[in-house]
Amino acid sequence: MNGWLIIDKPVGIGSTPCVSAVKRALRQGGYGKHKVGHGGTLDPLASGVLPIAIGEATKLAGRMLDSDKVYAFTISFGAETDTLDAEGEVVETSDARPTLAEIEAILPAFTGEIDQVPPKYSALKIDGKPAYARMRAGEDVEIETRRVTVRSLSPFPFRGGAGGGDSHSSAAPADSPHPNPSPEGEELGAITLTAHVSKGTYIRSLARDIARALNTVGHVTMLHRIKAGPFTLEGAISLDKLDELAKSRALEQALLPLTAGLDDIPALSVTPDQARKLRQGQRLDGFPASQGLHLATDQSVPVALVDCDEGEIRVVRGFNL
Repeated sequence: MNGWLIIDKPVGIGSTPCVSAVKRALRQGGYGKHKVGHGGTLDPLASGVLPIAIGEATKLAGRMLDSDKVYAFTISFGAETDTLDAEGEVVETSDARPTLAEIEAILPAFTGEIDQVPPKYSALKIDGKPAYARMRAGEDVEIETRRVTVRSLSPFPFRGGAGGGDSHSSAAPADSPHPNPSPEGEELGAITLTAHVSKGTYIRSLARDIARALNTVGHVTMLHRIKAGPFTLEGAISLDKLDELAKSRALEQALLPLTAGLDDIPALSVTPDQARKLRQGQRLDGFPASQGLHLATDQSVPVALVDCDEGEIRVVRGFNL
């Protein structure tokens, strides 16, 4: 069991309980004890793609944290909360509501490289302590601006129509069928967007800043991750399906190979003798390979993630397969 299980995380639980559920499924199915870790945190209010690494794939979990993500999210206008989502307390309100045309006009300003201030209720460490812990302890925190990349940002009208409505109401994901279009010029109480973003991008901050640029305020009421690195909802399973597969000892049906997390890394074929040296952490010299990361394989078996530089191959992560 060395590979990836892609969980379609439901709203209401965090990423850690999903890791525990996979560990429990492995025990229940009689697969023995394995290292298990996740490839990117999702808050309890968020749902969607959560890659769970098993066995040797846990060595690649860090790369998954650095990968691009794609989200669908709903901004409800009229109220900003201290957490920038529906869990927080309202700290500012506005009667202003934007039209779809106004939203579409402002989105290019939030596409490309942008400066962003992360939420004060976040896991960012300040002097070794998470910002959210300091806030909950009654401290005020100052978080520095960071530069992130929003590769694409596009609107979908709020499913369920426009208007003021309850600022804490929920919305269906943007990939739901037949989203309701709003009449031209009608003010919207909420909007669902999709965003393809780089690592470190906070969707809650993006929603806050978009609302403010529209001369109103807002917060996130729905957050759904539809892609994490190479992984999509297409191969994801629910926690109920995970339990079902464990009971029937059929987790292999949902297990993706370790290499599924390296689809953007070119393969590099090595001989058995070269593979042995790489497994021992040795470098290989005079190797004709292009510069950058490669996946060294011995007859299709992953040996190591290696860095090639001027004919020298150095092990970045070795695999015990």
